[in-house]
Amino acid sequence: MATSTPTLPQALLAVLEKDFPADFLSRVPAILESHGKDWTKVYAPKPSAVAFPRTTEEVSRLLKLCSQHHVAVVPSGGRTGLSGGAVAANGEIVVSLERMNRMGPVDVLSQTLRVQAGAITEAVHGHCAPHGLTWPVDFASKGSSHVGGNIATNAGGVKVIHYGMTRNWVLGLQVVLMDGRILELNGALEKNNTGLDLRHFFIGTEGTLGVITEATLKLTRAQGEADVFFFAVKDMAAVFQLFLEARRAPFTLMAFETLTHNCLEKVVSHLKLRPPFETQAGAYVLLEAERPGSADAREVMDAWLSGLFEKGLVLDGTLAQNPREARDLWMIREGIAESIMAGTFVHKNDIALPIASLERFIGEMYALFESRHSDFEIYLFGHIGDGNLHVNTLKPEGLSKEEFTARCKQADVALFELVQSHGGSVSAEHGIGLLKKDALKYSKSSDELAILRGVKTLLDPQGLMNPGKIF
Repeated sequence: MATSTPTLPQALLAVLEKDFPADFLSRVPAILESHGKDWTKVYAPKPSAVAFPRTTEEVSRLLKLCSQHHVAVVPSGGRTGLSGGAVAANGEIVVSLERMNRMGPVDVLSQTLRVQAGAITEAVHGHCAPHGLTWPVDFASKGSSHVGGNIATNAGGVKVIHYGMTRNWVLGLQVVLMDGRILELNGALEKNNTGLDLRHFFIGTEGTLGVITEATLKLTRAQGEADVFFFAVKDMAAVFQLFLEARRAPFTLMAFETLTHNCLEKVVSHLKLRPPFETQAGAYVLLEAERPGSADAREVMDAWLSGLFEKGLVLDGTLAQNPREARDLWMIREGIAESIMAGTFVHKNDIALPIASLERFIGEMYALFESRHSDFEIYLFGHIGDGNLHVNTLKPEGLSKEEFTARCKQADVALFELVQSHGGSVSAEHGIGLLKKDALKYSKSSDELAILRGVKTLLDPQGLMNPGKIF
């Protein structure tokens, strides 16, 4: 963090001091540091101030003032992003939604919930649980991520295979544009066939078009009793064979996650966990399935498991016997990102492929790195059920951070070309932000980019809303 704080126009500061609550704006260095960044460590935060609105009306008045004084803003949620989308590095005002965390009553009849954008994801789950309902957006950072941030990034998570992405669970939005206009988009309507649905302009666009302040969430029945399995398999080819068997199985597949052995080693060491197996395998699968409701559910599940071993598809396996064991198995999967980042520099890629292309792509990817960057060790994990792979490269010892970063940029070009050749995406769920702007061309055509820039210009003609992100 730089020692000097960027200045703001005195006329703007005077209005903020006069017409807003005394605790609305902070310029405390520690708060500027914490709220000017997300989980990325590439860009140094340097906001001019952090605003803490409590209402949509306050957000509206603030943005209108900033527009009049040509001051850029960066919307901020839980700041758990990994693409630099919430970084304020050039004197912007951070608009933190953390005080806007009110949740309305659960509408059991319509299975909806209206919340402010700063509501914590896990708190929403707890709010809905007494009614047997849930908002099925679930991932490791649910204890700190905000609903607004989830929507702005169209967050994925570990159960996309069953529920789909965040946009599937958003009925309506309240959004404030840079000029202060407030839009109410779709309300709580399940059906609304009246032309272009503007709420989708703001889902997944990383706060570059407006600030989401409230949302009407679509809820669903809370998941029933589930079984959590952890399997050891020979290699990634066996992972896909097992996935095919899981697709055909007599249960509802909720999650199908995979990781390589080096990922497992990192997690077990960093989190001091007990290894699930004594022997080493090439890859591992965490599978969660909603238990069938029939009286012979256990017999059905046991028969399916026996078939896996008889066919030689799995080398070893374990089934959680209670909720604690289930949490421990999930900790292995959800602790990977934290564990591989502990104590070293990591280059991260978050890519998506058509599911049918995954197996061939992974083989080609490993061959690519072996031929051009044989000293790079790849830590691979991901959500096989929705085609999302997390490709992580740890800096080799003896290689400077600067040289490693330069070589990773070279490797990315070849990796993204390979992704493009398979009809994939350079960002499955982390977004573009600051980090992947140069890579967007591998997933969007020039015509698509021109249209996207046109929408940005229409809604934010001065370019003050989360500037520099995506484009």
